[in-house]
Amino acid sequence: MTINADITDRPLVLIVDDDEEIRFALRELLLSVGLDACCFGSTQELLHADLPERPGCLILDVRMPGASGLDLQQHLAANGNARPIVFLTGHGDIAMTVQAMKAGAVDFLTKPVRDQALLDAVTAAIEKDLAQRASAERVRQHVDRYVTLTPREREVLREVVRGRLNKQIAFDLGISEITVKLHRGNATRKLQAGSVGQLVRIWESLPPEIRGKPSAYTKE
Repeated sequence: MTINADITDRPLVLIVDDDEEIRFALRELLLSVGLDACCFGSTQELLHADLPERPGCLILDVRMPGASGLDLQQHLAANGNARPIVFLTGHGDIAMTVQAMKAGAVDFLTKPVRDQALLDAVTAAIEKDLAQRASAERVRQHVDRYVTLTPREREVLREVVRGRLNKQIAFDLGISEITVKLHRGNATRKLQAGSVGQLVRIWESLPPEIRGKPSAYTKE
């Protein structure tokens, strides 16, 4: 199936509840405010579905046959899926609420729930997902630009973000201060940074495995 480009940008809410009437009611509520929704009767049904890559969130029941909503939350987190979750249950307690919220849930609502309370929670969850996706895209851009740096430019960059002066970097690396300035300027241009502060923020946004990777010029 070919998905229209405009559709891929529209939020999609995934509803997981073993009660068909509740699934239908939630879907109708979301459709009434212009949100797309898909329904699933169990966590396994969701996990086996071929889902489009769209922004959005999950509305999860807690207690269902098989794996629970809390189990699904843990599974998604363990697999790097940070899609925000709104829990909606008729069997919640304080311990469940604390567990869900500590694990990153946006809200923990009990049935019956006011329509506006649910819509407010879903809106907050979608906004969180959009912000997470935008941040991830910025990091991806920074990584793509970082890999264009030469080993020496990366070495100089590491020292710059540590707050080292050009003359200190030149002494440590055994090169001239002019050469340090050249590499520093190239790194700044390639990373599209306008200041040292931006360089530091870009550096800190890079995944730890990249920041920790030694340069070919790193001294023992």
